Amino acid sequence: MILRCTKKLLDVIRPAQLATQGPDDEDWYANLLVLDRRKCLLLTHAGTLFTIFEPDVRASDLRATKKLACELIERELLAESLPAGIFGDLRADELLIAKTADRSVLGCMNDMALLCDVAVADAGSLALVDVASLNHRLHRNINSARNYDRPIDLVIGRTAQ
Repeated sequence: MILRCTKKLLDVIRPAQLATQGPDDEDWYANLLVLDRRKCLLLTHAGTLFTIFEPDVRASDLRATKKLACELIERELLAESLPAGIFGDLRADELLIAKTADRSVLGCMNDMALLCDVAVADAGSLALVDVASLNHRLHRNINSARNYDRPIDLVIGRTAQ
């Protein structure tokens, strides 16, 4: 599994080595957001645009981004009652870090970041955001980049294959 990180996140985690493989629909993308003056992590699966938001992450959590990403993916699959292996082997020691490589995924992430920012503003602060509800909403946000399908439907479609 490849985790493609934005430059902003790479500057924080400073990986010793970057993978050089080309982009793939099985890649995950990671972006560092700053909302309400707190660091937050946004993960998006390239093939389905299934997006996960994690608020208030510490620098030490970010330095262990591989482990954190795997835990967040597993948490959201469980929350959606989906099989743990639907995105393949989620072992942090098998995860590779690379630079971002797909502008359409990054564009989707920017849209999801805006939704997260609006959710924080609507709640009044990051501390008051219902993260489970926000992630539920992100999983169902229609994206033009994937034929106006909901990410959750695309993920569920993977179970039928």
